[in-house]
Order: sequence, then C-alpha cells, then structure tokens
Amino acid sequence: MASEIASTVSVCPVCLRKLQARKVVEEDGFVHMEKECPEHGHFDVLLWEGDAASYKAWGDMPAAPVTPVGARPAERGCPYDCGLCEAHLRDGCCVLLELTNRCNLRCPVCFATAGEEKGVLEPGLEEIGKIYDMLMERGGPFNIQLSGGEPTLREDLAEIIALGREKGFSFFQLNTNGLRIAEEEGYAHRLFEAGVSCVFLQFDGLRDSDYEALRGGALLARKLRAVELCKEAGLPVVLVPTIVPGINENAPGSILDFALSHAPNVRGVHFQPVSYMGRNVLPSQERITLPRILRDIEQQTSGRMKASDFSGGGAENPYCSFHAAYRMGSDGTWKALAKRGGSCCCSGDAPPREEACCGDSDSCCTGEGRTAKPVKSSEARDFVARQWGACTSCSEDVPGTEASSLDAFLEQAVLQTFTVSGMLFQDAWNLELDRLQRCYICEADAERGMIPFCAYNLTDGKGRALYRK
Repeated sequence: MASEIASTVSVCPVCLRKLQARKVVEEDGFVHMEKECPEHGHFDVLLWEGDAASYKAWGDMPAAPVTPVGARPAERGCPYDCGLCEAHLRDGCCVLLELTNRCNLRCPVCFATAGEEKGVLEPGLEEIGKIYDMLMERGGPFNIQLSGGEPTLREDLAEIIALGREKGFSFFQLNTNGLRIAEEEGYAHRLFEAGVSCVFLQFDGLRDSDYEALRGGALLARKLRAVELCKEAGLPVVLVPTIVPGINENAPGSILDFALSHAPNVRGVHFQPVSYMGRNVLPSQERITLPRILRDIEQQTSGRMKASDFSGGGAENPYCSFHAAYRMGSDGTWKALAKRGGSCCCSGDAPPREEACCGDSDSCCTGEGRTAKPVKSSEARDFVARQWGACTSCSEDVPGTEASSLDAFLEQAVLQTFTVSGMLFQDAWNLELDRLQRCYICEADAERGMIPFCAYNLTDGKGRALYRK
C-alpha cells in the first residue's frame, strides 16, 4: 500500500485543470505523485527513484520568498497568471528571448514545436528593444538566452546583442543546434565579435544514432566541427544533452569524457532529461529522475564523478536541478569542489576560490564558514555569467599592475573549473506548483512579461500550450 509523505498541487495532463495531488511512496520503494481529475481519471507519475528519506534530504533547503519586481495580481491563480504574478517566490535570473520560430531541424523532442508550418514569428528590433526595456523594469539586467527556433537563422544577431548592451545587459548565451557554426566559414568568429558570451550547444551524444532518433538526422560530424570552430574563435561552449530513456541514457559518461578533453573551452555539460511537452512524439513516458541520472553519471565515469558530489539548486527549487563543480588539480585530474554543507573556502579548511558563494550557486558563506542560506537569483545569475562566459578581463588591464595580477588569477581559476549541471523541466504529468513558483528561468513575452519556462511551454493532452503562441 502506498504511504503519503506530502501533498502538493498539480494539473491534469489532459486538460490542465488544477488538481490536489499526493506524493506517496509506493510498493516499488520510490516516490510517486498521484492525482485524479474528475473528468479524465487517475494519474500516477514517478518523481524520485529513492526512498522518502533521500527525497526529503535533497529538498532540505530553506527559501525565503522574494516578490518579483513588477509582479502582476494573481486572478485565476498559479499557473494561469504568470507574468510574473504576485504568487511567485523568485525574481528572474536567466531569460529566454525567442528570436524566431524558424528552424533548420525538426526535432521530435522540441518543446517549442519549432519549424511548424504556422507562419514565421520573429520580433523586429523595435519590439526586441521594448522587451529589453520591460525586462529592466522587472528587475534586470538578467542573463539573456538568445533562443528560438534556431536563433542563428537571423542575420541581425549582432544588432540584437548591441541593442541589449545599450539597454544594460551584458551576458548573452546563444542556444543553438550548431549547424550554421559548423557549416559557415568564419561564423563562429562573427558570433564572438558580436558579443556572444557562450554557446549553449545541443549535444546529445557521440553516436549518429542518437541524433537520428532525437534530431532526425546524422549530425555528429557537424557537432564536433562546431566545437572545434568555437574553440578557434575563443567562444566558450557548454554542451547540452537531452537524455531520453532507451535512446541515449548510456551517453552521459562519454559526453563528459569528451567535454573534459576539450576543456577549458568547453566549460561544462548541462543535462536536460526529457520532458513531455511540445512536439514530443516519443511513445514512452518513462522518466529519468534526478537520482537516476546522478547514478548513471557515477557509473559511466567509473566513479570519477560521484552522485555525492552533487546538490540541488539553492535559488530554484532543489528538485528542479543538480550541480557540481570540479577543479583540475596539480596532478592533472579533476577533483570535486566542496558542495553545500561541506568545508568552506572562506574558513581556511579548503583552497581559496574565486566564485561567489564558495564556488557553487547553491550556498553562501561568511567569514566563519558556510551557511545554509539560499542564494539570490542575482547571485546565481552572476555565477553563470562568470563560469560560462568568455574571459576578457586581463586584456583590459595594464600588465604588471596589481589589478591585472588579480584578474589573471581569477581568470585562470575559472578556466581550471568545470561544471556539471542539469535541469529537470516539468511537464503536465509531474508539474508541482510549489516548484513552479520558485522558477527563475523565464520566457520573455511582449504581452505578459516574464513567464516561468515550465509554465510557458506546458501543453495539454492534445499539444495545446497554456501560453505559447
């Protein structure tokens, strides 16, 4: 018999009606969510492959609520009034700015259903400028993720970034499949010159069969070429695998080996276990839970990266993400930096580190040692920008001065640090409103403002989106 460990609020995966739900430990020993829609019946979805104690321990992170700047009144209630609404508990950090719905792929797992024959949707520079202004009014500057569709299909990325810098934004991440980078001579250099801070590169494995299943074609050679050309251009890369059961769940180890062999230009790997929204035509709804992917990382790296190296996010809900940072030691091996609850760099029992909050985005420390207080969204934003962005500070100082020596030390420390992280986006099956209310990854919407990613891309049983046009 299932035993209840907590209650929550979710939605019906068929009609998106808000429902009371229970978190229970079922006979398999894992944590599930159970909910029932009066019209569409009972639903049971796996949340956690572990016992109740491990589930509760992972989420043991207090979170002081933060009312977002410019929050709008909640009329229908979460998740129907996002923008952000007064029920939200976090301000923004990373904001997706969708530049086009055009795409040069038609991926079966696309959450944005990009490339559909429904007309081209592309904001012009004037509208983008108004969106930048809106974001500054809502608490910016945020880290901007230039997204789509495929943003490299636009010819005015340099103008879009320049306009953003005029408005006060400094970090521009390019979310891309990398095809144009690989195929067009000099394009990576032009991106660097335009001010792209880092390339968030779709990278699902080291086998063409993975890309054939997830992206519709054999793309491995072009992915590898994109990584090399970004390196030549001095453009930092973060590899972003979508991990799908039965397709590439055995890929994390080889992806990590590849990424480490291409460090420091590859700054890290950001895993995204598949979620079932948008144009996800895969027949199975098997879940890759957080404990499962951490177990797979440990097994597939032969223990060089351990599940115990990782912790959940401190700004977002801990069940939404995982994170660990590694530093190359003098012997050439990568060693995990202390995570939340471990030794503190400020207390003298660990090597000094340059990163805010002791080198991870999950905790802060005082002069007496690390505390358990959650980080602010702005601190997480600054950590991402510093860890994944291009290092340029040293070239701006006079050689031999104290400032240039410090900047050189900080830059070298960043280049010797490698991050492994992941985000478990929610869909209508496993959505929990208390998780959604702590989301700080938002989609910029000219009409509504800032909408949490998982709400913006939420789709019902017929593929109809709650917010997305």
